Amino acid sequence: MKIRLQDLSLVLLIGIGTASTLRAADPAKHDTSVVPPPTLTLLHAVILGFVEGATEYLPVSSTGHLLIVQHLLGMDSNKLQEKAADSLAICIQSGAILAVVMLYFGRIRQMVSGAIGRDPDGLRILINLIVAFLPAAVTGLIFNEWIKLHLFGVLPVAVALFVGGVIILMQTRNRQKADSDSGKEMAQMSWQDALFVGFVQCLAFWPGFSRSLATILGCRFAGVRMMAAVEFSFLLGLITLTTATAYEGLKNGAEMISDYGAAMPLVALITAFFAAVVSVRFMVNALGKYGLAPFGYYRIILAVACVVWLID
Repeated sequence: MKIRLQDLSLVLLIGIGTASTLRAADPAKHDTSVVPPPTLTLLHAVILGFVEGATEYLPVSSTGHLLIVQHLLGMDSNKLQEKAADSLAICIQSGAILAVVMLYFGRIRQMVSGAIGRDPDGLRILINLIVAFLPAAVTGLIFNEWIKLHLFGVLPVAVALFVGGVIILMQTRNRQKADSDSGKEMAQMSWQDALFVGFVQCLAFWPGFSRSLATILGCRFAGVRMMAAVEFSFLLGLITLTTATAYEGLKNGAEMISDYGAAMPLVALITAFFAAVVSVRFMVNALGKYGLAPFGYYRIILAVACVVWLID
């Protein structure tokens, strides 16, 4: 059975208009006088850590899923809670970062060897990762506050999930599964390829689009083999997530600990680590067998479900 993307688009657009009207008519959303200060229970910490770790490296957007879960848990009911929850979501990425360090320690060691002149391939991979990181670094510094103000919400996430799902299905329709084993290895990428991937990664600043998806698509359009694209995505995420987490931690970390304490964020971080280890292994196996298409269908279904939920 073929999914008619035109019908799904119509449903989404109708939902956007209706949900926007409902939100505009609900002033209680931002009434901080009737909402308690930010709190984080053990259950919420485990749920958020699991969602972060399980989705960080899948092409489904961890930020989008966390925003949806935070909304379901009532963690965005006023500006104080929303700010604390957003900072927590970024800081617990440390768990996912540690998972990639453990799983890809051999590749990281190769890049360190390259940096000291002992491995040319490792040096090339390291340079390409730095080049690919630069567009996101500049974009993040310039537009970070605007993005948080305008794009951090269930509705923008639903739209991004839908758009990303459509792009996945269009890409997989144009590329046969056999094509996934052909293309460049990471060490064969040029700096121009890496720069292109870096610009495509900037699409992930729209919560719900997915940094992993953007990086993989950028690599594939640059002619990189699928599994090499996945690994490049993991390693680029290591740099991007580390920088974002450090920046958020220095800027709002003390305030987040003041709101939540230290124990519960640590529980969320540890949970994210174990969930990310399982998720990375799952993704490598799933992409090798089925490609990106299942993730595209999942994104579209979740996007439509979010819109229907907002209408209700």
